[in-house]
Amino acid sequence: MTLPAKSKPTLPSQKNILIGCGIGGAAAVIILVITMAFPGSTTTSDYSILVDPTKEKQSLFLLARVTVQNTGSQSLTNITIDYGDGDKDFIPTLKPGKTIILSPPEENSLQFVRVTADGGIDVYKAYREPIAMPGMMGS
Repeated sequence: MTLPAKSKPTLPSQKNILIGCGIGGAAAVIILVITMAFPGSTTTSDYSILVDPTKEKQSLFLLARVTVQNTGSQSLTNITIDYGDGDKDFIPTLKPGKTIILSPPEENSLQFVRVTADGGIDVYKAYREPIAMPGMMGS
């Protein structure tokens, strides 16, 4: 009488496990990158603002500007732009999606900008200097 032979259990090899982990990790990274690059529109808040103060050194002068954009879903009211050195601008209302570009006074030291508005808006930013591109004015 012969005993029936036992079949070997089929265990995945280490190579297949590593390949599966690699594919799963790559998929997770791709999902993370897509989520960060294209955030959903449901994440916007009612009161939000973008402030971008820049100063560019030209050969004969200094060009400074402050871009203010309402990135929220509600109008911003009572916006105060403080350029420092006691220089300020006031904007009564800025509708959603609208952008304004302001110029600080010529004698300003151009160190920072502080923008406040109703709705809890309080942004403090230092001026940044864009990278000079070859062939562009001032480079």
